[in-house]
Amino acid sequence: MRLLLVRHGQTPSNLKHLLDTAEPGPGLTPLGQQQAAALPGVLAGEEIDALYASTLIRTQLTAAPLAADTGLEVRVRDGIRELIAGDLEMRGDELAAETYLSTAFAWSAGETGLRMPGGENGVEALRRFDAVVEEAAATGARTVAMVSHGAVIRMWVAARAENVDVAFASAHVLENTGVVVLSGTPAEGWRAETWMGKTVGPDSSVPGAESGPAGEAVDGVEA
Repeated sequence: MRLLLVRHGQTPSNLKHLLDTAEPGPGLTPLGQQQAAALPGVLAGEEIDALYASTLIRTQLTAAPLAADTGLEVRVRDGIRELIAGDLEMRGDELAAETYLSTAFAWSAGETGLRMPGGENGVEALRRFDAVVEEAAATGARTVAMVSHGAVIRMWVAARAENVDVAFASAHVLENTGVVVLSGTPAEGWRAETWMGKTVGPDSSVPGAESGPAGEAVDGVEA
């Protein structure tokens, strides 16, 4: 299966650098709406068979133009929502962002028992995302697009893709409507093909953007 993991368009909380993960969450900024409108063109070369979005409004708004273009129903699933920030919710300080992302990448590295302050642990976060991917694979779809969130995409890819480690995922940003393309199956495993349009490999690099803490690079995280 070909799996396209798409981060949602820009939100007002991204501009304010806030960890905004609660439901239903904010809508899109004017730029975010433009980013969503551009997605069908960006993914024009993909023959998408199934389209998913999280329960947060921003992913559904981002998926809407793609749904209109492909004629696909958007399957809304809680499992691919953003990592729940817990006690860090709506904080915008550097310490909160570092704690949030460092905890997420610790899960990718195998420390799944660690709990986000006041939130979920890695077992719970990986299990819910895995469940939606497994559901999509069971449909027999050859190409699946999932509009999700920056931190959960980066965390899951670092945990599940054989060629993406924590060092890579933590150092590479995922901008709004950035896409990570993987191939594989839940049973046989996953391999990342591209990260924001660039082939995944030792020389790959991705430029930064003002798109909120969930998609930014973080220092001090080791593989």
